[in-house]
Amino acid sequence: MRHLPITFTGSGSEYFRIWIVNLLLLFVTLGLYWPWAKVRRLRYFWANTLVDGDPLGFHGEARQMFKGWVLVGVLFVLYNWASSFSAIAGLVAFVALAALWPALWRSSLAFRLGNTSWRGLRFRFVGSLRDAYLTQLPSFLAALPLVLLSFALPEDPDATPPAWWAGVFGGALLLFLLTLPWLFWRMKAYQHRHYSYAGLQTDFRAGLGAFYLIALKPLLVLLALVGLSMLYVGLRFAGGIAWDGVLWVLFRVLPMLFAGAGLLMFFVIGPWLTARLQNLVWTKTGNAQMRFISQLGFRRLLLLGFKNGLLIALTLGLYWPFAKVAVARLRLEAVHIRSVIDMEALAAAEHEQPGEAAGEAAGDLFGLDMGL
Repeated sequence: MRHLPITFTGSGSEYFRIWIVNLLLLFVTLGLYWPWAKVRRLRYFWANTLVDGDPLGFHGEARQMFKGWVLVGVLFVLYNWASSFSAIAGLVAFVALAALWPALWRSSLAFRLGNTSWRGLRFRFVGSLRDAYLTQLPSFLAALPLVLLSFALPEDPDATPPAWWAGVFGGALLLFLLTLPWLFWRMKAYQHRHYSYAGLQTDFRAGLGAFYLIALKPLLVLLALVGLSMLYVGLRFAGGIAWDGVLWVLFRVLPMLFAGAGLLMFFVIGPWLTARLQNLVWTKTGNAQMRFISQLGFRRLLLLGFKNGLLIALTLGLYWPFAKVAVARLRLEAVHIRSVIDMEALAAAEHEQPGEAAGEAAGDLFGLDMGL
């Protein structure tokens, strides 16, 4: 049994120079430099991520990524334009975007993995397009009622929604929130069952119940937020009510409770959810020959988040690249690989196979990279 450690050697001062140049060029080019900025960032983080002492490599080209960036941008601009044009046009645009999204999602996964290498060999994503559509179909069906109800709102922003709208929308939103762990589990299962390297393909053994157990606390907070917002909207829309006594207190206190629950979700439950999900997803990823083990601690991530937030605020955002490096180091070094085979010998044997697997390019047409 071999343990392959993952270490991160990047520094905040090094990444700051990359980040500040990227920021200035994004400003000068009105955002058009984004793909080139992303390539510089990924190459830096990949080159400083060492698996068993050897760095990862990123081989994506900015020009190729620019095509995917423009494609996704055009699709969302068309969707927003159609939504503002009419409800029917917005619904048609939503269906069209949903029909394309699984293919774009799979393309992004194939591009990111196909352009990442270790010890001279490219990774691959081998999930099929059919499975991508089957994975994403429930997400589309769960979101569709919310989209339909949003189009049912009056076009006049000052008009009051129908009396039935708040209750039906709240019910649809509640159903969507309750299905989120299931939808997320389906996405992670599709992703983590189809990573491939040197002939080895990963499996994913996490069950749906484990995702619901992790999601229980965040779901309770989200449900509380939904309940508070529905009560607040109901009180706002209720005409002719004398705002005294309990109702007056609720009207004044509910926004503060809503804001407090949101801060709790962001500063505490967010890091807790990140740590638990990373440990679950990656520890359940692997195969008979090798397996990932993640032991990311919630307290360390929470304290780092408070420290980063404070320093970012005090430096007016200039500490951001240092925070990015610190989080990457903590999360990456919490993971190691447990292997029963010699990965170096496996890579060497793969290099000798016909077809020059080490030079295999990512066969993605659009260069999509959504960071998934």
